Amino acid sequence: VQLQAFGGGLVQAGGSLRLSCAASFSRYIMGWFRQAPGKEREFVAAISWSGGSTYYADSVKGRFTISRDNAKNTVYLQMNSLKPEDTAVYYCAARTSSGSYPNINEYDYWGQGTQVTVSS
Repeated sequence: VQLQAFGGGLVQAGGSLRLSCAASFSRYIMGWFRQAPGKEREFVAAISWSGGSTYYADSVKGRFTISRDNAKNTVYLQMNSLKPEDTAVYYCAARTSSGSYPNINEYDYWGQGTQVTVSS
């Protein structure tokens, strides 16, 4: 089981980035988390394996969109209207069980992070 996240970078406030997470499998619930310096890793968004259900942290609702392409085993996080407080290392994760999607402890597999830096 492998996950690889990419697409991070440096962007000005108000700008956009799209993160991608390539998986070696499909039919998993997928999530994005982030960790800023000195802070705990936090939930950002999650999507059901069919793509029919999505969940977002309040801090990103209306700005971020999670989607997936199961034919490519890839999950995306479109990030618009970025703010300096969105600066963090972003991680993708996969889980086999249903339950509380924001619960970090219920994710079974993690990819390496990709850095997102938003300048003011």
